[in-house]
Amino acid sequence: MRTERLPTLEDVARIAGVSRATVSRVINGIRNVDPQLHEVVWDAVGRTGYVPNRLARSLVTRRTGTVALVVSDSEPHDDDPFMGRFFADPYFGRVVGGLMSVLRERGVQLALQIVGPDDGRRLVGDLRNGQADGAIVLSLPPVDPLPRMLTEGGVPAVLIGRPAEPVPIDYVDLANDTGAALAADHLLARGCRQIGMISGPADVPASSDRIAGFRRALARRGHGWVPTATGNFTRDSGEEAMRTLLATDPDLDGVFVANDLMALGALAALRAAARRVPDDVAVVGFDDSSAAVAASPALTTIRHPLEDMAAEAARLLLARIEDPTMRVSSVIYEPSLVQRDSA
Repeated sequence: MRTERLPTLEDVARIAGVSRATVSRVINGIRNVDPQLHEVVWDAVGRTGYVPNRLARSLVTRRTGTVALVVSDSEPHDDDPFMGRFFADPYFGRVVGGLMSVLRERGVQLALQIVGPDDGRRLVGDLRNGQADGAIVLSLPPVDPLPRMLTEGGVPAVLIGRPAEPVPIDYVDLANDTGAALAADHLLARGCRQIGMISGPADVPASSDRIAGFRRALARRGHGWVPTATGNFTRDSGEEAMRTLLATDPDLDGVFVANDLMALGALAALRAAARRVPDDVAVVGFDDSSAAVAASPALTTIRHPLEDMAAEAARLLLARIEDPTMRVSSVIYEPSLVQRDSA
């Protein structure tokens, strides 16, 4: 019985029109290869269906061909409800999609690691011992020792989001204060006069930046006080926070909600209170996730280009793995307003 021959390195070289040595250097991540050749070679890899031999490759490069996506959680959970949140929250899926858009074409695998408050040293040890070549870190706790532990342990790592404390680590972030100011300007332009906010926890860097940006933008237009209720980025917390705002400020006619999931909860609370959106209360969310499109009415929100940010984080990490001496970098993305029906 005849079996189909698997594509070889020579097949890739023939399709790419380059030497076998050049293909090997590109696939193994060796420096000093023309960037245009990288694109030609990886296109040929895709066209031929060639799969690099990871074992042989790791023996040559001392690399695993794997990077870890590390989600740092602040609390240990025996029943593991965090995993349910991970798979339910559009934020995480968008991050994974962005990472894979870069890693897949480089032949790099992604391994998920959920790390509790006491797991940092074990993780650093595992990574140093070759479990993965580096880490993309989503840091959820307000003050997380993990980024510093990774840098002090010599592990190549990139953080998605600004670190809560100064740490020499590459990171990709959004200008969260600018996004919140866009929300404030939009609500004011609609004619809203009694404007409130549902924030995330104030000790989380992204959340504190959104709080500061929103308040500052309103203060510049004469609004010296912003009624605020705090949630934890979940739908239920947004619903509870909206009920609190309506109880303390019944004349509210505009609200900024610090993420789209909380905004879904806020919309539910407004419906229960017979407040029409946007006629009675205009609502602006943050993220432009799938939740914004699914909302009723569709949610006006601040675009958070997570897929692009995650892709850039992957590129930064691969560069850091290739050259551990490169200067520590930060890349800040600009948000934009996406207008739909809620404001």
